[in-house]
Amino acid sequence: MDNQNLIDMANRIGDFFDSMPDREEALAGIADHIRRFWEPRMRSALLAVLDTSNKEALCQIVREALAGHRAGLTPARA
Repeated sequence: MDNQNLIDMANRIGDFFDSMPDREEALAGIADHIRRFWEPRMRSALLAVLDTSNKEALCQIVREALAGHRAGLTPARA
């Protein structure tokens, strides 16, 4: 999984939702989009970026959404 590609995709999602006037709705929208449309390996890899120094590559709203909704984005263990 190419982390830079995941970061770029997440930032594009964040750019879309960042224009919403309700910040909490935007954060929930980002998390919901990633939860619904990204496969578990992609979500795991993106969440792992939050725990590295590379997290600054994620735009602020994406970092907030991932951190605030981490439990719902973390794939269930098989």
